[in-house]
Amino acid sequence: MDTYSLARLKMVAEQVEARGVHNPRVLAALRTVPRHLFVPPSVQSQAYEDYPLPIGHGQTLSQPYIVGLMTELLNLKGSESVLEIGTGSGYQTAVLACLAHRVITIERIPALFEQAQIIFNQLNICNVECLCEDGSLGWQPVSPYDAILVTAAAPKVPPPLLDQLMHGGRLVIPVGDRWSQTLQRWTREGDKYICEDILPVAFVPLRGVHGWQNPADNDQP
Repeated sequence: MDTYSLARLKMVAEQVEARGVHNPRVLAALRTVPRHLFVPPSVQSQAYEDYPLPIGHGQTLSQPYIVGLMTELLNLKGSESVLEIGTGSGYQTAVLACLAHRVITIERIPALFEQAQIIFNQLNICNVECLCEDGSLGWQPVSPYDAILVTAAAPKVPPPLLDQLMHGGRLVIPVGDRWSQTLQRWTREGDKYICEDILPVAFVPLRGVHGWQNPADNDQP
């Protein structure tokens, strides 16, 4: 077993499972996906540490615990169609691909979009479709979705994402201002939505029609 494999097992045990993420399918996916391949070479040695990592273009890869928690909150069984908003490096996407039948992932930054596709091809991940679009609008053509995961912070929940949830579907999203948010899970029950507040988080801003449209929006003075 190589150094990265040992670091990955330690990461799951100490950073994810020890903090309360116990879904065995989620833990197995985190033990399987090579996180170090989804970060720039300059920080590859830190890929399994307990903090977010920069991936370029002002974006970050969330710390392992947050990836595990958000994934567990979707309660995936294996047959689902999942929409991810914010592909980033593609790591969270790869974890979802281990757990769902189909993943549609949207990234607004062309360079990240292209790099993620290269890694998916290298790892032979075949159940992911990548789009370079405004993720705050979701992707209506193949909706509704069993689950939607948003990896950037919205000022409020984008209405299209709620509309594109299947009955019984779950939406996991950070909501708040530019500097602090609450991770929320929304569950659709017919025409009603149940919201659960999970914990405080800090994510990069969601850009787009239903996100932050101006880079200076809500900046600290």
